[in-house]
Amino acid sequence: MRYLSAKDIQQTFTMSDAIKADKEALSLYSSGRADIPLRTNIDIPEHNGQSLYMPGYMSGASPALGIKLVSVYPDNIAKHLPSVPATMVTLDAKTGIVNAILDGTYLTQLRTGAVQGAATDLLAKKNAKAALLIGTGGQGMAQLEAMLTVRHLTIVYVSDLDKKRAQDFCDEAKAKFGYTFKTKFQVVDFADDVVPFVDIITTVTTSRRPTFNGSLVKPGAHINGVGAYTPEMAELPAEALVKADRIIFDTMDGVLAEAGDMIQPLKRGIIDKDKFNGELGQVINGRIDGRTEEDQITVFKTVGTAALDVIVADRIVKAAEKEGIGAVLD
Repeated sequence: MRYLSAKDIQQTFTMSDAIKADKEALSLYSSGRADIPLRTNIDIPEHNGQSLYMPGYMSGASPALGIKLVSVYPDNIAKHLPSVPATMVTLDAKTGIVNAILDGTYLTQLRTGAVQGAATDLLAKKNAKAALLIGTGGQGMAQLEAMLTVRHLTIVYVSDLDKKRAQDFCDEAKAKFGYTFKTKFQVVDFADDVVPFVDIITTVTTSRRPTFNGSLVKPGAHINGVGAYTPEMAELPAEALVKADRIIFDTMDGVLAEAGDMIQPLKRGIIDKDKFNGELGQVINGRIDGRTEEDQITVFKTVGTAALDVIVADRIVKAAEKEGIGAVLD
């Protein structure tokens, strides 16, 4: 059995690798080759905690099997411990034997950034040059890297409620990506100041209200809604959904059950389900169209699925085994 830390994963698997793996996962999911049971949630009231279990199996030429364990313990912060620790366990699908344990926190950041990268690659204009990133929390850097990986961006504007955090984020991005990508990173006080000019908007927050003015979105823009994952959260503005020509999800069932971005405007009658075009995996499989015109506004919404964790983790493990990376536990 192999143990892979975040550093091991970074050494083994690039963002480009993860985007490719996420496309594979969504293709399999939309083809009916995914067995993803409902998440099991166990409350731990004595310690103000919750333990979550997300298993999955993906069939196909290279099957993958695994389970991600995530705990939510808000009081851990006072103990100088992670409040949302995560661990991924993979099994050999042919034997059922556990073959690896991975840092689940970094895996989640990687596969979540990559699924946005996959959507941006498939839906955004090929000549996109300017982007806006809203939210610089734990998911922010992977979201930025994914956009940079699939498009030659000249500038990325960064917006966050905490201006100092936004500036620190830009400084870190310059240090991390400055030599690889010829992109300028610039803090903006108000996201709406640049919304009319950008080609890509990625919002990754848990906000309960829209993070930008949807009426300002220009023709041809692509929008990614990444952060909101409960019916109460709604970072995407309904106006943007009304204006959109194509609205694509990672998983139809997941988004319509969990994403307030879609649930709330549906309940208010602002949009109806006919507005939703389908899943990104269906675009990959050629079953539905993505962007067909340069001036179309496209929207991608993700809430995540264990299918992404299982495939990405399995592909990481296979690469690590080939390269001899990680600690082998006998």
